[in-house]
Amino acid sequence: MYDFDLVVVGSANADLVIGVERRPAAGETVLGSDLVVHPGGKGANQAVAAARRGAHTALLARIGDDEHGRLLLESQRKAGVDTAGVLVGGAPTGVAVITVDPSGDNSIVVSPGANAKLAPADVDSAAALLRGARVVSAQLEIPLETVVAVVRNLLPGNRFVLNPSPPRALPQELLDAADPLIVNEHEAHVLLGESAGTTPEAWATALLALGPRSVVITLGAQGALVAADDGMEHIPAVQVRAVDTTGAGDAFTAALSWRLGKSESLAAAAAYAVRVAAVAVTRPGAQESYPTATELEAR
Repeated sequence: MYDFDLVVVGSANADLVIGVERRPAAGETVLGSDLVVHPGGKGANQAVAAARRGAHTALLARIGDDEHGRLLLESQRKAGVDTAGVLVGGAPTGVAVITVDPSGDNSIVVSPGANAKLAPADVDSAAALLRGARVVSAQLEIPLETVVAVVRNLLPGNRFVLNPSPPRALPQELLDAADPLIVNEHEAHVLLGESAGTTPEAWATALLALGPRSVVITLGAQGALVAADDGMEHIPAVQVRAVDTTGAGDAFTAALSWRLGKSESLAAAAAYAVRVAAVAVTRPGAQESYPTATELEAR
C-alpha cells in the first residue's frame, strides 16, 4: 500500500564545523580547529539516519547547483535515500556554521539559502510522494507555509511527525496534525512561554493541551519523555561518552518516525530512538555518525 516507510520534508545544508575549547562570549574571538565540511541539515540528516537503519526513505528538499549541493546528493544516495524529490536551483545550498566544544555540545547558525526557496507549490507537486509514505516528518528550517502545505497534502493514513526546530509559534493546523510533536527543553519553553512550568511532565501536559495527538520531549543525558492522552512514560538514556552532539536529535526523530511506521507504541519507538541517538553522539559529524542496523546491534 505504501511506497515509503518515511518521507522527510525539510532542509539540506552543508555543515561547516569548527572545534573550539569554549564558545566565544559576545565581542570575543577564539581560535578553533581546522574547518571540516559535512553533509547536514535537519531534513537531510533525518533521511540518512532512517535509511541507514533500513527504512525505505525519500527526501523532499531544495539545494543549490553547487559543490555543497553535490556533496549532499552524494551522501543521500550513498545512504540509499530516494532523491527524486530533491530539487536543484533557486539559491545556493544552505550552510550551517557549527562550533563544537570538548564536551560535544554545539552552537549552530544557519544560512538557509535554497531551503528558504522550498515552496508550498513544490509540496503540492510532490503530493503523490507524501501520500505514499507511512510516516511524513518535517522540521522548521524551511518556510512555515511549506510545512503547512505538507499537512494539507496528507491522507488520513499518513502519520505526521513534527520537530519544530528552530522553534516558533505554530498554527493550530500543524499542532493538531502532529503525532508526535518532538521538542527539546528549549523548544518546549519557546512554544509554551511563561506557562512552561519547571518539569518535563509539566511541559508535556501543557504541550498536549495545545492540540498535538502526542508529545515527545528529548532530555539529552536523561533520555526522553513520551506523553499522550493515555499517560506519560520516561524513557531512560543510554550512558555513553559524547564526542559531538550535532545531529543527535535528527537521529532520534528519524529512528522514532520509522518505528512508529512499523506500528510500534510511542514508548517502544522512543526507547529504540534513544539507543540510535546514543551511538550517534559518540562519533563526530551528523550523517557520518548515524549507525547502521548492524552497528547498533554490535553496541
